[in-house]
Amino acid sequence: MEEILAWQPDLCILNGDLINRGPLSLDCLELFEEQRQAHQWLPLKGNHEEYVLDCQQPAPNALEAEMRQFTDWTLAQLGEKAEWVRHWPDHLTLHAPGSDQWVHVTHGSMIGNRIGISAKIADEDMPGRVPEDVDLLVTAHTHKVHERVYRQTPILNIGSVGSPFDRDVRASYGRLSYSNDRWQTEIRRLDYDRQRAEQDFHDSGFLDQGGPLAQVIFAEWKRADLLMPFWKQAFLQPVRSGAISLQRSVDLFLAQVG
Repeated sequence: MEEILAWQPDLCILNGDLINRGPLSLDCLELFEEQRQAHQWLPLKGNHEEYVLDCQQPAPNALEAEMRQFTDWTLAQLGEKAEWVRHWPDHLTLHAPGSDQWVHVTHGSMIGNRIGISAKIADEDMPGRVPEDVDLLVTAHTHKVHERVYRQTPILNIGSVGSPFDRDVRASYGRLSYSNDRWQTEIRRLDYDRQRAEQDFHDSGFLDQGGPLAQVIFAEWKRADLLMPFWKQAFLQPVRSGAISLQRSVDLFLAQVG
């Protein structure tokens, strides 16, 4: 925020997932709301905003409640302010003044905010993910910086400020500028006080009260790497069948990945 405010852009867009993957969701939401009111920053909804709202309904059983404990903890932290995110839009399209070069911004893709665009997605699997008749698509969701061109449409994945998954622990965000009749893109990587951030995970209660899967989220943050899908692949079915407890599966998984 300090760097963005010093840069003084015409517009700042939050591209989803502000809440639910860390210890200070309420603080982050209130801080963003201050900037929205002061500088007209714009929010977009990510899959975690959707999930937090979905979890306002009771869990169907005890196991599902344990698996989503970190989100229920986030909901308790947010209280009534969780409703602030309900009407955040999923998409935003804009252009520079005097320009006909349109930018489309969304958390995931045109298929949904859980369907992202990463380097692993082959071109034959891209149809439906990219809007037509735009000059740049800006996306996120995968937590990995990625740039490519699909059918002449440049795509910029801005990565993640709070929890990158490309093994670079620095925060990442994207800058756009318009010059020479085209959009120019830049990825910024920033160091920050990770010792303080790690302490927040402990002091806030996120780790003690967020359930076993909060430990996987914390490990993802520490390693700047994707872990949750690999836990699901190895342990979700055994946990759901009752062959192993959720906590035991997390303990084994974290021991395996080091």
